[in-house]
Amino acid sequence: MKRLIAPALLVLAAAPLSACGGDGDDALAERAEEQGEAQAEAAVANGANEAVADQIEDNAEARADAIDESDVDTDDLSEAQQNALVNGN
Repeated sequence: MKRLIAPALLVLAAAPLSACGGDGDDALAERAEEQGEAQAEAAVANGANEAVADQIEDNAEARADAIDESDVDTDDLSEAQQNALVNGN
């Protein structure tokens, strides 16, 4: 259940921004996905099993999809807001 809450909150947080035109959302989504891949690799390096790594990557992909679907205009977001979207917080 907890795994579904973060992506849902991300979508809700980004929904008001959906009318902004979508500038930079693809790059921001790519950052989210790349960060998830890096976190998954780090988790495996620290002893996590593949199921955990797969879940980390799945969560990152869900964040990336939510960012892309929101069509957020990254020019209107601060660096902290962009990082929050990428990190899912």
